[in-house]
Amino acid sequence: MDLHKIIYLLWPIKGQDKAKTREILLRDLATRLIGSGAERLTMDIADPDAEMRSPAPKLYRGEPICALVNVWVEDLGKRRNIEDMLRYAGFRIAGYLVEESIFTEYGGNRHSRPRDWADGKRSPGVTMVTLMERPRRFTRDEWVKRWHGIMSPVSEEIQPRTRYVRNLVIESITPDALPFEGIVEEAWPSKKHISSKYLFYGATNMVQLVKNMCRILKAVKSFLDLRRIRTTVMSEYLIKTK
Repeated sequence: MDLHKIIYLLWPIKGQDKAKTREILLRDLATRLIGSGAERLTMDIADPDAEMRSPAPKLYRGEPICALVNVWVEDLGKRRNIEDMLRYAGFRIAGYLVEESIFTEYGGNRHSRPRDWADGKRSPGVTMVTLMERPRRFTRDEWVKRWHGIMSPVSEEIQPRTRYVRNLVIESITPDALPFEGIVEEAWPSKKHISSKYLFYGATNMVQLVKNMCRILKAVKSFLDLRRIRTTVMSEYLIKTK
């Protein structure tokens, strides 16, 4: 069965705390989304368990997202019901039809074991969701080539990620969706692996830290404008994967 993957970015309900947002998404909406045609479903949620500052600078205006909802559907027409449910729950949404490529899966490198937790359980560690715009100086083909061919392997070599999912936007499917062309989900073993520069950049001494930071910065700047990167730290919930 061929499935289409849709990503919905959610912005928070005014005045609603993070625990309540998680409750609405996991206890109410998850079951309803599956009942409305979601063949597979995962969520990244900015909940209390993932509360920490992103290592990326916030150089953009506007409120960060509170969740990312991954939905796989057989019939794209069913997305209307899904979108209505998300909006009815009070969220502002932006939807994107995407092409997924998983660079690293759990157990695919030395930083993690193969997945051994059930659907619906919170994944270990934390996940960084990054929303990316393509600089106009690059054609789409050149941009993807640099993202997949430069950034991905350099960061995989240096940084202790446990999972790395790349989502290339095919088209925006909701009105007024921001012009993101890439959406990345990166899982890390713990909060400390993000907050500690030495762990985040895979370094054991100052010389190695500076060297690795320069390599990562060069790779990022090879395909992105640093002023337009949006990153949020979240908890990952793999709700229905089969």
